[in-house]
Amino acid sequence: MARYVEGQDRTQSVLFPERLDDWMDEDSTVRVIDVFVDELNFKLLGFERAEPAATGRPAYNPATLLKIYVYGYLNRIQSSRRLETEAQRNLELIWLTERLAPDFKTIADFRRDNGPAIQQVCKEFVLLCRRLKLFADGIVAVDGSKFKAVNNRDKNFTDRKLQARIEQLEDGIKRYLVELDRADRDGAAVLPSRVAHLKDKILKVRQQVRELQAVGEQMKATPDGQISLTDPDARSMATSGRGTGVVGYNVQTAVDTRHHLIVAHEVTNVGHDRNQLAHIAKLAKAATGRRRLTALADRGYYEGYEILECERAGIAAVVPKPLTSNNLADGLFDKKDFVYDDKRDEYRCPAGQIAVHRFSSEEGGKTLHKYWSSACPHCPLRPRCTTGTNRRIARWQHEYILDVVQERLEGAPEAMRLRRQTVEHVFGTLKAWMGSSHFLTKTLPRVRTEMSLQVLAYNLKRAIEILGAAPLMAAMSARV
Repeated sequence: MARYVEGQDRTQSVLFPERLDDWMDEDSTVRVIDVFVDELNFKLLGFERAEPAATGRPAYNPATLLKIYVYGYLNRIQSSRRLETEAQRNLELIWLTERLAPDFKTIADFRRDNGPAIQQVCKEFVLLCRRLKLFADGIVAVDGSKFKAVNNRDKNFTDRKLQARIEQLEDGIKRYLVELDRADRDGAAVLPSRVAHLKDKILKVRQQVRELQAVGEQMKATPDGQISLTDPDARSMATSGRGTGVVGYNVQTAVDTRHHLIVAHEVTNVGHDRNQLAHIAKLAKAATGRRRLTALADRGYYEGYEILECERAGIAAVVPKPLTSNNLADGLFDKKDFVYDDKRDEYRCPAGQIAVHRFSSEEGGKTLHKYWSSACPHCPLRPRCTTGTNRRIARWQHEYILDVVQERLEGAPEAMRLRRQTVEHVFGTLKAWMGSSHFLTKTLPRVRTEMSLQVLAYNLKRAIEILGAAPLMAAMSARV
């Protein structure tokens, strides 16, 4: 048709067919994937069938299957069935696999059987970024986010949820019995078909109650008093919105603040971050190879022993203290109003009196030193200080570390904004890529493999944006 760009006749033959390679740009992402995977040592990484068997039917090269997965996760195609379809029609994937098209079962089995090796591939790319000096600043932002599992909320039970569900079903049985009693008193009040339906409903509901009671018996054997029927490792976790929650996993990441590359990550089924800081920060320190590392984290990570472990490992933690002071909420002096003298091991209170060390005790696994002043009973400021006779001050034996962290935070007021701008954008990107269902696999080991593929795809795309495809491929080919 005139004045429109016209296509070619589909039935037109050409004398010299175009090469498949001609359709791929020189800086295409698939060329980067091809170079990266071809440079890997699959035997050293621990992939199954890294060496072909001498007899039997030939297997697919693990490099081919890994290329399919990296391409898939880079383009938001995580399903093995969708990858099977794409391998047959997607020109880039046809080029990448050299016209091979494995079936979905072969693709799915590769991810299932090579979890640890795939996780090592993710670490290999982080090491490549380290060799390219992309972690030069030595500052990472640490955070965790809840990702949905395959398990539906209705298939996850805690003691309270189970009891509430059983009570709800029993109330339903009572209503059905009341209606049956009415039918017995007056046969014309309820139709015979309705009576049969009610009896059937009662049998089904009682069966559901027995099934839930059996779930309750299984729950007693779990360490956290929680059970998931679809994915046994998924756990119900609270989220930021009041009254909301998600059944899933807690994904921890350490993200480089300069280039927003994911330096280290971990997947857990623990619903809080209090005991995660030291572990993820050590992973980040090992990945960057830095002698000293600065880790920025939010209030959810504030835990004394975790911060102490970071300091001992050469990691400077910057974590704000939670605002949970009961005294401050009651309008009384906060602990910050009492000045500690390290040389004399004593506190000076707002009234200028000295609170001396009295005794030490073990509370919650921590050694606490207790201080108070003998002047408290007659102090004119006592109504603003305590409701008791003496204002007692507790100090952890390693609290000097917490004082250092507080000074570090006050010296870098922009640290928390930098943390938020760095890591929360990464989580938003990952969740957008993964879609509403997030994880597709079940159990913690397989979910960790799936997350490693997501992180690898994210880092690969970031590295291409930072360096460009051609320089990145040159760096991959030049590594030893």
